[in-house]
Amino acid sequence: MNARKSSFAIGFVVAATLLIVLAGLLPGAKMLSFETVLRVLFAPDAKIDSILVWTLRLPRSLAAAVAGTGLAVSGYLLQSLTRNPLADPGITGVTAGAVAPIVGCFVLLPWISSAYYPLVGLAGGLAAASVTFWVARGGNGRPLHLALGGVSVSLFLGAITIYVLLLAGPQSTALLFWLSGGFQGRTWSHLVHMLPWIGVGVVGALLLHRVIAMFALSEHAAAAMGLQLDVWKPVLLILAICPVAGVAPVAGPVAFVGLAAPHIARLLKPQGTVWEIALTAATGAFIVTCADLIARTIAIPKELPVGIITALLGGPVFVYLIQRGRLDFQRDVA
Repeated sequence: MNARKSSFAIGFVVAATLLIVLAGLLPGAKMLSFETVLRVLFAPDAKIDSILVWTLRLPRSLAAAVAGTGLAVSGYLLQSLTRNPLADPGITGVTAGAVAPIVGCFVLLPWISSAYYPLVGLAGGLAAASVTFWVARGGNGRPLHLALGGVSVSLFLGAITIYVLLLAGPQSTALLFWLSGGFQGRTWSHLVHMLPWIGVGVVGALLLHRVIAMFALSEHAAAAMGLQLDVWKPVLLILAICPVAGVAPVAGPVAFVGLAAPHIARLLKPQGTVWEIALTAATGAFIVTCADLIARTIAIPKELPVGIITALLGGPVFVYLIQRGRLDFQRDVA
């Protein structure tokens, strides 16, 4: 796929995501017509329809799109860093590492401001990823070694999280819904809190596309080309964990987006690493936005956690990769 076709593919996915965002403004406890939504978008007022769109539904849909962008790029970076097609924030233990200390702070250290939760999630994610990569021989072992190491770390941290939940008392119900992953009640302030962390991951990945392309060859080839592995591996790992650290306090763990989106983008064979990153980001936004719309509409007026929907969508991708034996990391580097 040349640059023109790559840009067209990205534009198409972005346009589809915007249409889903627009469609997400219609359903809810009070259904709105398409004409009403357009009128409120271009001429907001203080009436109930305007409040529903601008205060409740639009920030939620945009938060889902932004979160999907960050999680997809996070998975892409982890797969590129380890040259492992099974790597993603959930499978490598990064998500569990970010969530467990956040829950601990919320329950045991309530005096810590939620503004610091992304930093807490970043530290926890780095610690969990380090243990996983150590188990998987620095991320260079067989793909299943990484998956098994990540699952082991996630199970251990999940047990700690459950124990802390038992100490939460009346707060446990709200925490359980958050742990299922979702964007219910998310506002503009939540979106603003996510943006810097996701921006660091996405912009950093685009700026370092040449470094990422070298990692796609092999560590030996990258070192032979003069790449300082001891410097760039930690940098890429931090860039991969930043979006997870930004999303986790707002939406909890949203599963399998980081696994599925990069593979879907690679199937389209965009030209070069920059286009691949951009298409992965757009695909992640589309997946999570669709999942959020399904979660909101499948059982109106109730809703399902988004994490359940993404798991139902991403689980078959994971099984397909294992059953088909697609465990060799192959892609064109330009």
